[in-house]
Amino acid sequence: MSEVKRRDLLAGAAAFAGFATVGLLPGTASAATRQRPGALRPPSLTPGDKAVVARVDARRALRHLKVLSDEIGWRIAGTETEHRAARYIAWQLRGLGYQVELQPFPVADKYLAEIRAKGERLWQCSASPQGAVATVSGKVVDVGPVTEVTGDVRGRPVLFDRVIGMETEQAKAAADAGATAALIINARSTTYPERKPGSFTPNLKEPVTIPVLGLAEYHGERIRAGARRLSFQVTHHSGLTSYNVLAERRATFPNPEGKAVIVSAHYDSVPGSPGANDDGSGTVLCLELARVLKRLPTQQAIRIYLWGSEEYGLVGARHYVKNLDEAGVKQITGCFQNDMVATSHPPATTYWLLSVDGADNTTTAAVNAAARRLGYVDQTEGPVARGSSDHEAFYERGVPAGNFSWRGDEAPSQLEPLYHTPEDTIAQNISLKRLQVSLELIGCAAYDVARHR
Repeated sequence: MSEVKRRDLLAGAAAFAGFATVGLLPGTASAATRQRPGALRPPSLTPGDKAVVARVDARRALRHLKVLSDEIGWRIAGTETEHRAARYIAWQLRGLGYQVELQPFPVADKYLAEIRAKGERLWQCSASPQGAVATVSGKVVDVGPVTEVTGDVRGRPVLFDRVIGMETEQAKAAADAGATAALIINARSTTYPERKPGSFTPNLKEPVTIPVLGLAEYHGERIRAGARRLSFQVTHHSGLTSYNVLAERRATFPNPEGKAVIVSAHYDSVPGSPGANDDGSGTVLCLELARVLKRLPTQQAIRIYLWGSEEYGLVGARHYVKNLDEAGVKQITGCFQNDMVATSHPPATTYWLLSVDGADNTTTAAVNAAARRLGYVDQTEGPVARGSSDHEAFYERGVPAGNFSWRGDEAPSQLEPLYHTPEDTIAQNISLKRLQVSLELIGCAAYDVARHR
């Protein structure tokens, strides 16, 4: 018998024995063999699968999501709220016994506004770098989708519907009329008209003397529903640093080549959005799998990596990969990137396996195999070609990587209507059932790779 084969058998036996070592009761182990949530067929699980499925729990993951999405809220790259999230994630992983590093990297300046309205929760949106940095309060005048202001708006904020390409003219019209600010409600995309637009950054052709805010459609709805008296402050955040949270648990067996499996997600969000599904869901999946995998026997190291500043161009993951030497690249047997894994949007019934080039690799093959063992036959799709998440950085260095996500049936570009909006909340956009399925699929797949050499 070869050494590799012998080690694989030992790892399998150790995983089976793991039911006792991690404190699983017979009833709990038995529950792991029951039909999985929404699966079309009964499971046919390996001992390693059972060790994962018997312990993983979406309700535990939800506790973390309440902190990230409900308590911390928006987590904008390089700002204090993103730092709070990084510290929370690092604290949780250290408590599980992982070796944790906060990897810093510089990110671009941000212009943000925090808005208060009577009877409403605090809002956030982007502000124009070409507008004034100031504090404003007053009752809003609604002028609609125009580029000229004809009424008396002196000393008051003006609310516009965005006219694409004419934001400068709208901002100048408000300033010339004596308004204290221009509030521009984002417009729906002609490509994806079903999506509610989130906050945007009004990039103007020339400076103006008043603050210019890019509101989400949600903000416009609330103002027009009666939240007319607003106060807000525009802040220029400069000299910013974001962080990757890098946690590792060593292999159980000798691992002379330093092989490692990465389970990852990004923890930042876009301005104004509490990011419950994008990507609080992927973040808490990583935290829950860190708990489940911490004592299970493996032949490879387990790395739980949470990326900063994904929403501004995959900055955190690219920084990490750029700083890897070739030996470091070769150590990684696969990166399982999780992005938007718990949407409650009804049409998002397909679990997509996305690789940059559409080709199968270690991660997509492992998730497909786990889906078959768990009974999810014909309920996953892929691999399908798509980037736009942190797996891109690994693909570019030749590392097997996939992005895993719930989306619409017809294409991986079909995202929920609340994508990147203030309404991406736990209450409105999180399905515990889909989060549980995601946990089991990624947990079983990543563990199956990690327990082999």
